[in-house]
Amino acid sequence: MESKIYVAIPAYNASKTIGNVVSAALKHVSTVIVIDDGSTDNTAIVAFEAGAGIITLGKNKGKGNALKIFFQKAIQEKFDAVITLDADGQHDPEEIPLFLHEHKLFPESTIVGNRFREKEKIPDARYNAMRIAQFYISLSANQYLEDSQCGFRLYPMAIIKNIPLTTERYVTESEILMKVGDMGKTIRFVDIKTIYNNSKSYLTPVYDVSSIAAYVISYIHIKWFVEGLTPNNPYTYSTIGYIRDTLGEKKSLNMFFQTLTVFTALPASIFFYLEYSLLQFFIPYNFASIRKLDCGFSRIVLATQMLPILLIVALIEKCLKTTGCKINLVSGTIKKFYPNLWKNKR
Repeated sequence: MESKIYVAIPAYNASKTIGNVVSAALKHVSTVIVIDDGSTDNTAIVAFEAGAGIITLGKNKGKGNALKIFFQKAIQEKFDAVITLDADGQHDPEEIPLFLHEHKLFPESTIVGNRFREKEKIPDARYNAMRIAQFYISLSANQYLEDSQCGFRLYPMAIIKNIPLTTERYVTESEILMKVGDMGKTIRFVDIKTIYNNSKSYLTPVYDVSSIAAYVISYIHIKWFVEGLTPNNPYTYSTIGYIRDTLGEKKSLNMFFQTLTVFTALPASIFFYLEYSLLQFFIPYNFASIRKLDCGFSRIVLATQMLPILLIVALIEKCLKTTGCKINLVSGTIKKFYPNLWKNKR
């Protein structure tokens, strides 16, 4: 039996591109829903005329809120999966069949587009930030994630409907991957085109990137604390009563906890190293997700301690480039200290 799937497109001031995106998506699925996230232009009208169903929000609330609305709609109307893509044309709707095909083979897997096959098209600063995120989100998800930040995805509702989502804006996409992987579910990837056009990005480099980093750090602290105290327990996330979700539901407490974990990240990595090294004699196969990599926890400690040094290297590189010197210190540092720890692993 064919799965019931719809395409979900969050849109904000995307009237110039949304019509073509909707029309192209409708070649492959019968239902396209657009959330007009507080746009001040004709996004909703253009999308409707192209054939999309419209959900209009009076105020811009960000991508995370849109995803929650899309998932709730899918649950209410008994859709099996939701495909999300951007409204600005940076995801090619003609590649939707790649996701549909993979879903037929692996109906319970979350499927994500991988832009790294054409990594030369990604701006250097964004690519380097994505590589750092990839390293730590992969550790949280217990599997190598080829592209942890791509929004072109297929979400199977059998899995997603059970996961409480407590974050907002762009953080939610990382939250989903971490929780899905930490539940022991598989995340699969399909190679897609890397498209960077002149459309305005609404991801703010300081606020959104720091918010993603803060959530990832706070999540992984809890994960590793639990793994360190339990034997053979690589999958720590539970959809019921998980402490990170409980903290996330209380805004002020969540902000305090995230701030605390960010500012203690460097000494915390050493604490976890000691937990990894000393408690193994009393708790067999603690830190199971790390031990199966055969890389040792010292590799992760070194990567974490390198983060402030990496910022200094980035500043030096930027200064050198203003003098006309073409040098790539940052990318070389990332390649050395933030590798694919799953390479050659089965």
